Amino acid sequence: MFTASEKRKSNIAEYLLYMWQIEDLIRANGLDIDKIHENIISRYKGLSEQQLKQMKEWYESLIDMMRSENVQQSGHLQMNKNIILQLDELNSRLIRDPKFAAYAAEYYHVLPYIVEVRAKAGENKSGEIESCFNILYGILLLRLQHKEISKETLEAAGVISKFLARLAAYFVKDEEGTLFQNDDK
Repeated sequence: MFTASEKRKSNIAEYLLYMWQIEDLIRANGLDIDKIHENIISRYKGLSEQQLKQMKEWYESLIDMMRSENVQQSGHLQMNKNIILQLDELNSRLIRDPKFAAYAAEYYHVLPYIVEVRAKAGENKSGEIESCFNILYGILLLRLQHKEISKETLEAAGVISKFLARLAAYFVKDEEGTLFQNDDK
């Protein structure tokens, strides 16, 4: 909860990957707040009773949202989908704006990787930005499972990660209202 709040302010890409992981942790614990308390919340040391209570309430609210949005088994919360939509929209604005030619060049550099991933997705195609996140999240899961990751996949992840980092930095400036007001790229 505290981590999510900080990430949301400073790096939207890290925040989104973190929230996808939280969704999966909630699923892994059967959307059961008692299991989540035992397996996750209770492991936080040094937090006050108030902070632990707030964390439990945060997880409870996420569980409620997952149930009401019918994403108990898979999928993402609408608030996380909305971030993807915001990033898609920002990406479109940036690649159309001649002041952001370096960003557009980076986007076109990463595009072949995105196309390749989308081709492998079959019927479950995502948008371009969501595909970038799917790649990085998939690698995160493979690492957590101690599975081997090919050199090519890691290379693609590096390019995509760099691209998303730039988009995330622009997202912060856009939320502040400063992105399109100055020439700082």
